[in-house]
Amino acid sequence: MQWDLTARSDAAVPPSRFGGPQRANVSLGTGATALPLSPAELEVPYYLNAHYWWAYIHPTAVQLFERQWLVNLILWGNYARLRDAVIAEMGDSLPGRTLQVACVYGDLTTRLSARVADGGLIDIVDVLPIQLSNLRKKLPRSAPVRLLTMDSTNLTLSDRSYDRALIFFLLHEQPSQYRERTLSELCRVVKPGGKIIIVDYDLPRWWHPLRYVWRPLLAKLEPFALDLWRDEIAKWLPRGSIRVRKEPFFGGLYQKVVITR
Repeated sequence: MQWDLTARSDAAVPPSRFGGPQRANVSLGTGATALPLSPAELEVPYYLNAHYWWAYIHPTAVQLFERQWLVNLILWGNYARLRDAVIAEMGDSLPGRTLQVACVYGDLTTRLSARVADGGLIDIVDVLPIQLSNLRKKLPRSAPVRLLTMDSTNLTLSDRSYDRALIFFLLHEQPSQYRERTLSELCRVVKPGGKIIIVDYDLPRWWHPLRYVWRPLLAKLEPFALDLWRDEIAKWLPRGSIRVRKEPFFGGLYQKVVITR
């Protein structure tokens, strides 16, 4: 499925729970190097504290979920397929600069880092230092990777500075205004003609048994996820001429969306 569109206007920067925009740009270094952060240096978005502390914030949660077999189980056996779809979309070699928004459990980032061409770099941004620290442990010390503590809705990165970007199962976790601003920021920092690759949930086909089993679980555990069942990701894209290509996976429960400007 492929189409061109003119989407909604840019959203305002969502305020933090404590008032004022979210801002952070603290480098955790290259490869396995990291700098400590104090709690005052970064505000965690309210929705992460309220709804996802059990999956990403608590140290026990990080230890629990950093198991490839468990991530694969949560994705109904589709982790490797979705990971490989991302890698195939990006290509055998990653020249220039690549941006990954939000850390992910499993070996996706490790495999991507092995494909970086000479002189290339992957920047991984995440608002949670504990997630960046966890990722740092998985990466080889020589990996051409920078870990940056930063909110996806307010990337303190230069315009048109990346050749490609990836979001892997993040958008369904964000409230609508955060989701819209995240996509706006990615469209800003990716060069014209560059790819933004998104993998996330989608509305399963009517015959899919998980359409009826998974829906109440998502509604309870991930309260913003069903937004992606109701609307296309294109709804949250910024205004402008944007080309969107979509590919369904596993009976439509998952989708890969590729955005180019």
